[in-house]
Amino acid sequence: MLTLINVQVLYDKAIEAVRDVSLEVPAGRIVALLGSNGAGKSTLLKAISNVLSQEDGEIVGGAIHLDGAPLAGQSPRAIVERGCVQVPEGRALFATLTVEENLVMGAFTRPRAEIREGLERVYALFPAIKERRTQIAGYLSGGEQQMVAIGRALMARPRLLMLDEPSLGLAPQIVENIFETVLRLCREDGLTVLLVEQNAQLALQASSYGYVIENGRIVLDGPSEALLANSEVREFYLGFASGERRSMREVKHYRRRKRWLS
Repeated sequence: MLTLINVQVLYDKAIEAVRDVSLEVPAGRIVALLGSNGAGKSTLLKAISNVLSQEDGEIVGGAIHLDGAPLAGQSPRAIVERGCVQVPEGRALFATLTVEENLVMGAFTRPRAEIREGLERVYALFPAIKERRTQIAGYLSGGEQQMVAIGRALMARPRLLMLDEPSLGLAPQIVENIFETVLRLCREDGLTVLLVEQNAQLALQASSYGYVIENGRIVLDGPSEALLANSEVREFYLGFASGERRSMREVKHYRRRKRWLS
């Protein structure tokens, strides 16, 4: 469904944030993108959604394809209309609008006749926000706001949902509920998900395939089960360090091969 080929992103025409990144997200699968703060995860999502210009960023190399067709030159609205929708880090709700008004904003590309059906679907998935549909979104808890943010994205009827740090700052029980909902959407509705997370264990348990990005480059990828068992991933992303903790650059055997080096 989604393919990135040697994508390169610059900010302010000088700062390289992403270098030669290639990855694939097959239809109906959950793919995890792991990395620490500043690794380039959010930049990649913004590149796919074509919203980099808001931060003086631009794609200067490579290609992004959705269903085999290029996204280059497409407006953010056109990308949403093609079924690719992002839930940004930090939720980015309209804080002064009600829960239901936020949800309706997510359906701006859909026919008005679909709005009521979409609301009913979101409320069925997240009963907690149905009870608060007339409340101002800015007064909700963090978990409730994340439910609204995901619900708002679902109002656009996405085929590909991109989640940017959905667990950030949330209680474990809330995170579990949100991930269970995402997994059900993938399993029952065929939703495709690109999951950006710092919580590597959570992301790899939910996904079927994962990529590790470091300093703007993909340094490792593979089936999620294999990454969970990988010694470097366990040390640097799952917290199972043995002996003196080292930086990633000091691990000489850290794999940087795969297809773009072959």
